[in-house]
Amino acid sequence: MKYKDYYEILGVKREATESEIKSAYRKLARKYHPDVNKTKEAEEKFKEINEAYEVLGDKQKRQRYDSLGANWQGGADYTPPPGFENFGFNGGNFHQFNFGGGDMGGFSDFFSSLFGDMMGAGATSRNRGGFSNFNFEDFGEQTQRQTRSRRAPKAQDLDITLNLTVTAKDLFSDNPIPVKFNSMQKCTQCSGGGFCSHCGGTGIVNEQKSIKVKLPKEIKEGQKIRLKGEGKADEYGQKGDLYLVITPKDSVYEICGADLTKEIEITPPEAVLGCKKEINTLHGNITIQIPQMTSSGKMLRLKNLGLPKKSGGYGNLNAKIKIVLPEKLSKKEIELYRQLAH
Repeated sequence: MKYKDYYEILGVKREATESEIKSAYRKLARKYHPDVNKTKEAEEKFKEINEAYEVLGDKQKRQRYDSLGANWQGGADYTPPPGFENFGFNGGNFHQFNFGGGDMGGFSDFFSSLFGDMMGAGATSRNRGGFSNFNFEDFGEQTQRQTRSRRAPKAQDLDITLNLTVTAKDLFSDNPIPVKFNSMQKCTQCSGGGFCSHCGGTGIVNEQKSIKVKLPKEIKEGQKIRLKGEGKADEYGQKGDLYLVITPKDSVYEICGADLTKEIEITPPEAVLGCKKEINTLHGNITIQIPQMTSSGKMLRLKNLGLPKKSGGYGNLNAKIKIVLPEKLSKKEIELYRQLAH
């Protein structure tokens, strides 16, 4: 069986670091990826570099591969070192290895013979067949899944948390509200330091995203909304989540769950004598009755004129009375106030 030099396939030295191996693999994978290079030679090359990285990118498999010792330099029919005789290098159960499925689908006989026992004994019976069943897409997906599970960063590293201020009008509407934000993340097309049309060689991409968010009913200060898959993305195809921390804030209304509070300004005579006042609400304009002898700070509860509730219906609108003086008073009006003071 022909020995395969995985170091040569990736173009690295045998003493290469994990980072150097990973970098070499990425460059070759981009060059020979079937979406970029449609030639048959590229397809075979892509299989080779994925197989090489499957071994050299895994500490345990790399140690086992390196244990071949001086024999690796021969590059001809391979004779295993002591302890490897039972792994079927001379044919055995793997001589009809099927590239179309099973736990080791897509790997060479050399790989299968060397690592077959590590992949599970059941692989032998599942991997019988011919090369005609080879499915390149299945191979790519399988290799990517194996690489992701071994090399992918923790999902929380890809999450984004943003503060989102919402108004009473936003909370009142049934329509999703637009949210725009910038996301700084690593370029998935390169490692930086060279020409890249995606990031300009910086290795960092500033993405401007715009999404629409449906706000829940009776939302509270500090409540989080999770938008799955709207966070950062990495070179493994993983996506984090976007978390929106809600801050209800409005220039007209004080928001508390489904209830609203709004200041209503009246003059001193209106406070003493009472009056009718037209006010604007989220439900439209209404006229309310201000009772006689109403003090500043008094609350008038207006039922079902607040925000939508989880259980259906609406909260209340609290009209908070605020007594204000006119900007200008005539001499006669000032004199009348003076008489009232005595």
